[in-house]
Amino acid sequence: MLQREAKYRIGQVVKHRFYPFRGVIFDIDATFSNTEEWWQSIPEHMRPAKDQPYYHLLAENDESTYIAYVSQQNLLPDESGEPVHHPQVPEMFAEMDNGSYEPIHTQTH
Repeated sequence: MLQREAKYRIGQVVKHRFYPFRGVIFDIDATFSNTEEWWQSIPEHMRPAKDQPYYHLLAENDESTYIAYVSQQNLLPDESGEPVHHPQVPEMFAEMDNGSYEPIHTQTH
């Protein structure tokens, strides 16, 4: 199924459909844009299609914070209203409002 329309937006807080982590979206690829090695490392029975949006997340779980790269089919909206405690959130986003973050638009010189 060809699905290139992004269902989620930058600043939205989402959670993984299967794994216990959540995060805020900071970038979106229209289709898979990581390495073949990365894609092959996903167990075959869970490997997502490449021809869909993929999201870059400032992610967190109970133990740590990290950057995650997740297919649209494996994300769900996070309805908790809780902030994401990744240390890079204040560098990219203003305060959370209504469960979503507003991106900070910085100008380059």
